[in-house]
Amino acid sequence: MTLPTILALAGAVFVLGITPGPGVFAGVARALASGLGPALTFTAGMLVGDVVLLLLAIFGLAAVAETMGELFVIVKIAGGAYLVWLGIKLWRSEPVPVGAVPAEGRGFWRTSLGGLVLTLGNPKAILFYAAFLPSFIDVTRLDAADIALAVAVVSTVLFLVMLGYCTLAARARRLFQSQRSMRRLNRGAGTLMIGAGVAVATR
Repeated sequence: MTLPTILALAGAVFVLGITPGPGVFAGVARALASGLGPALTFTAGMLVGDVVLLLLAIFGLAAVAETMGELFVIVKIAGGAYLVWLGIKLWRSEPVPVGAVPAEGRGFWRTSLGGLVLTLGNPKAILFYAAFLPSFIDVTRLDAADIALAVAVVSTVLFLVMLGYCTLAARARRLFQSQRSMRRLNRGAGTLMIGAGVAVATR
């Protein structure tokens, strides 16, 4: 890929990442509820999902993905339901001191799987990689080095965007010290999580 193509890809991915959507809301909610570590674990799963969608587009499997509409509907509904379930758990959870990590934040694989399922069922991400990306990058002419570079660009840009969102949310979390304020924070984060789940499942 040429430098202008790399910059165009980075810019497009930046716009994709910074635009508020289910992924941003879910990551922020995780940071508010559990802190930066679990939020970045959730983000790692999201990045894996983005790489999967990118590779599907590059290797010409976007058409296959479109024909498997029912499968993607199932993934979308499952991802939305998982986020709603997390949101309900946050609503019902007891306030946890800022220095402690809730039990649901300790499972690396379960947390990252939630991010993966969210991205694979996110219509915005699917549309970007299946339709918009090939419109300004000729994916049929990419060699192995180009593909590796595209994966690196997408992963780095999205990680930095989510790192910014999650860091700000985690710092804001430290402003809440009392049990009453932590309970309100948990319910606010739970509402964000539920909203993200409904958005994924219904789009």
